[in-house]
Amino acid sequence: MILKFFRISLYLSLFLFLTGFVHLPAVVGPVITVATSGNLAKATAQLVFDYQFKKKTGKSSFSYITQEVSKNNKENQINEDFKNLIENRVKIVHQKLNDQNKLDKEFKLLVEKRVKLTHKRLIQQKISQ
Repeated sequence: MILKFFRISLYLSLFLFLTGFVHLPAVVGPVITVATSGNLAKATAQLVFDYQFKKKTGKSSFSYITQEVSKNNKENQINEDFKNLIENRVKIVHQKLNDQNKLDKEFKLLVEKRVKLTHKRLIQQKISQ
């Protein structure tokens, strides 16, 4: 009896794996659900849902979800690249402004120093006159 069960199981599994007659992921999911939970109604609902989903979208639920996730990842990657580009540009502009301010400060100090020297000379000239 047990040998007959194993032989039938072997033939069914070979049929499923070698012919491609049945879409394997569509069958494996409900089989795992029945094996783990023992709930046949839940597995049947899952099989019906997958069938209706494929009928409406033309894709299995797994391939549809993976396609949507990859599309979201591409959008996130584009957003991340854009964010990095903007951050780099802001750093460059900030550095240029800092360099410009440093030059402006140096120029301002130079002008102040010249003004003080000129003022001193003018005062000395007034005193000497």
